Amino acid sequence: MHLLLVEDDPRLARSYQRNLEEEGHTVEAAFDGEAGYQRALAGRDKFDAVILDVLLPKRNGIAVCRDLRRAAVQTPILLLTALDQTEDKVAGLDAGADDYLTKPFPLEELLARLRALVRRSPNYAHAGDAGRFVLDTLVIDRLRHEVWRDERLITLTAREFAVLDLLARNANRVVTRQQIMERIWSDNTDAASNVLDTYIHYLREKIDRGAKVPLIRTVRGVGYTLRAS
Repeated sequence: MHLLLVEDDPRLARSYQRNLEEEGHTVEAAFDGEAGYQRALAGRDKFDAVILDVLLPKRNGIAVCRDLRRAAVQTPILLLTALDQTEDKVAGLDAGADDYLTKPFPLEELLARLRALVRRSPNYAHAGDAGRFVLDTLVIDRLRHEVWRDERLITLTAREFAVLDLLARNANRVVTRQQIMERIWSDNTDAASNVLDTYIHYLREKIDRGAKVPLIRTVRGVGYTLRAS
């Protein structure tokens, strides 16, 4: 999924973003209500879901949610709140939120609720199309978190899937080494100079080895691209 995360606590935002990206999702972050509103409005056809904190500076999450619905943005919205009062939850749902989670929560519940929101979305057919990528005999199913090549299911780690998915979202375009490192290793964890080369090697062994057409190409001195010819 391509997600917009609106959270003003930098520590929590980094944690949520890292965990979601490790699960293979693409995450963009905003850190106040006004920025979140503008990003969600501009990306109404891009994001599969918005994860929206309630207590935000400049504009609170309930106001953001209400204004997005008034602007006819139908992207599913999941509210995050530290407020456990029934009236706060009701206010968020009445403003147009599709679901809510009370902090703290396990990552598994967040992922399950996001999957459910995308399935229930009025734009589900669009989200389903965006959730499936096909190139030559390579198939990436983002919603199921599965990868197939020549009708063979390939097991990837979360980080391998994230690298492959980033290349797929930019298929036939060159993604620089710096862009990959900044997106996949944004927290600088394990970001040694050769870590990307290692992951590309793993992916080639799993995706291209034995295939008639190699898909993961090196653009020397620049980065990598995913293309069939």
